[in-house]
Amino acid sequence: MDLDHVQNILDKLPDPVLLIDPQLRVVLANSLAQDLFDDCARGRHLLSFMRTPEVLDHVAEVLAGRPRAETRFVSRHGVERVFRVVTSGLTATDSGIDGALLAFIDVTQIEMAEEMHSDFVANVSHELRSPLTALAGFIETLQGPAAEDAAARQNFLAIMQTEADRMRRLIDDLLSLSRVEVNERVRPTQQVEVVGAIRAVCNSLAQMAAQAEVDLDLTAPPATVEILADPDEITQIFQNLIENAIKYSPGAPLEITVAEVENVIGVRGRCVRVDIRDHGAGIAAIHIPRLTERFYRIDSHRNRKRGGTGLGLAIVKHIISRHRGKLAISSTPGEGSCFSVILPKA
Repeated sequence: MDLDHVQNILDKLPDPVLLIDPQLRVVLANSLAQDLFDDCARGRHLLSFMRTPEVLDHVAEVLAGRPRAETRFVSRHGVERVFRVVTSGLTATDSGIDGALLAFIDVTQIEMAEEMHSDFVANVSHELRSPLTALAGFIETLQGPAAEDAAARQNFLAIMQTEADRMRRLIDDLLSLSRVEVNERVRPTQQVEVVGAIRAVCNSLAQMAAQAEVDLDLTAPPATVEILADPDEITQIFQNLIENAIKYSPGAPLEITVAEVENVIGVRGRCVRVDIRDHGAGIAAIHIPRLTERFYRIDSHRNRKRGGTGLGLAIVKHIISRHRGKLAISSTPGEGSCFSVILPKA
């Protein structure tokens, strides 16, 4: 068989592929395999670039007569990647080449998704277990030692109400996140007036802002500013961001600025930019890239005390993604933070 012809075929494959002879020397390596391994040119010994015992054992078994074997291989060449290695035997009778074929199938994204799913389930279980444990403890106390204690009963019932509200908020956010993820690839088609939506959110949060001594200052162009959007989801974006800003910057003004901009990185054409700027404690730079992760908290105790579920910014990120927009976060510790929502205009 013409090796150059086989090489041409292998170079068209979407995965790194190696052909190894019975002496463990490379017969052929496609271009992706050469990118994965620096030293896998024709004639090179497999041991010169492959050190994973499981892969080497499977190659030996296949060369000894086993038709096929699979294992896992982690490459730390540049960015860490995970591969499923499928090793198949070749015979000169069937293919004109005697030896083994190794196909490296990239499963990095699959493993990351599985890990995220496991972490998500673990986090949800933890978030629900804490209030449930508290509720069970108070119920047991009310049924026993505090059964006739009116003052204790009122105190415990108030705490139980708080824990039940915490679970309700978590379940509401989980359902909201699920709905957003289901529809994330579907573009919204309704025209929504952004400034009116923000004003409605500010009005709904006016009492909360007054209690926190936060002045809501909205600056917007006089003309109508419309985008193609889901009205409920746009409301949820600004509800979450403005409510967060009120919670974490009590006693300080909150500035909301709406402007039309053009050619923002990541969003094509004419856009609407909404900056929500607080003057609170600010956020250290190390935390900013992870703020939109589910259940990521800078200060877990403070977040729970203020009623946060750890899902608000994740919901915001997915909604903005659905609207083909962008969320930008900047902050200076001690001076405050700015959450910028950029959405394409209708």
